Amino acid sequence: MLLWLLQPVASRFGLLDRPSGRKDHAVPTPVIGGLGILIGCLTAFFVVQADGPGMLAFCTASVMLVAVGLYDDLYDLRWYWRIFVQAAAAVVIVRWGGVQVGQLGSVFGVESFSLGWFSLPATVFVTVGVINAMNMIDGIDGLAGMLGLAALLLLTIVAIDAGNVQLAARTSVLCGALAGFLFWNLRLPWRERAKVFLGDAGSGLLGLVIIWVSLRLTQNPQYPVNPVLALWLLPIPVMDCLVLIVRRLQERRSPFAADRDHIHHLMCEAGFGPTRAALTLMFFSVACGLIVMLSLHVGIPGVVLLALYLAMCVGWYALTRRKQRAIAFFRALRGHASGQRLDEEDALAIPVSEDSDGTP
Repeated sequence: MLLWLLQPVASRFGLLDRPSGRKDHAVPTPVIGGLGILIGCLTAFFVVQADGPGMLAFCTASVMLVAVGLYDDLYDLRWYWRIFVQAAAAVVIVRWGGVQVGQLGSVFGVESFSLGWFSLPATVFVTVGVINAMNMIDGIDGLAGMLGLAALLLLTIVAIDAGNVQLAARTSVLCGALAGFLFWNLRLPWRERAKVFLGDAGSGLLGLVIIWVSLRLTQNPQYPVNPVLALWLLPIPVMDCLVLIVRRLQERRSPFAADRDHIHHLMCEAGFGPTRAALTLMFFSVACGLIVMLSLHVGIPGVVLLALYLAMCVGWYALTRRKQRAIAFFRALRGHASGQRLDEEDALAIPVSEDSDGTP
């Protein structure tokens, strides 16, 4: 209902993503997903309970990101200003909210591995990284929202398992807000295109939400959760972001350069429709999260799971060194899943609809 009410506001103030360049959606589309999710969550948080500086710090950082994201959607802000505000939001959750990357001992199987003074820059780096990873993955209808929803649902399960019922209740509110957005963002049998997009405001907010919940779980001695689990709850965006940045730097390009080499672009060129690609990647993320959760329960060391994640990133880098090889891989995957092979010309003719410019 809230997104429906906000659509006239988007038209009035020009909060529209217009088709141009690599953006091949059919008509100007409101980029109000982030604003709608923020209003819904803040309302629910303060109606239910908004105690302590941690919650207030999170809300303040969220407003900062949504505000700069909306400004960017309107006026195309330079990348370094976006990074500056993202870093400032990270400092807010550290200094005011007390949420930070401080202890990594359980990852390496030691009793204590404190980052000490390096905790603040590490938290800023991780927060900015996840925010931009979510922005970069926001390239087809429903993908960023579905991957975010998968991560938050798994984080809710982890919070319940760790005994942090209050955090689980709040992540449930976030899941509800995101599910409401997806109703308007997904392509459905009776609707051929998305009615609203996340926009930079929404992808930034989603990244902040995920890192905030992850740190609240993995850095809380009262509810101990191995930090390596956070990587496996959001495997696709982080892997895609890391590999593309490494490749762009090797090619002497800006790490913020735009291209069509993201995993969702490759899948669509291989014949996946936007909804099918989003569902496939979401199911992969859920499977990874559940398997790693069970692995930690049976005692597999965190360092082994970290090594497996790095190995997956290296494998993805090797596969995508040649774009056509990656497309052939996804074409074979699609053909195996559907029981039929797709002709190459037909596969490459399938268009991609982008929610955003695919860059941080």
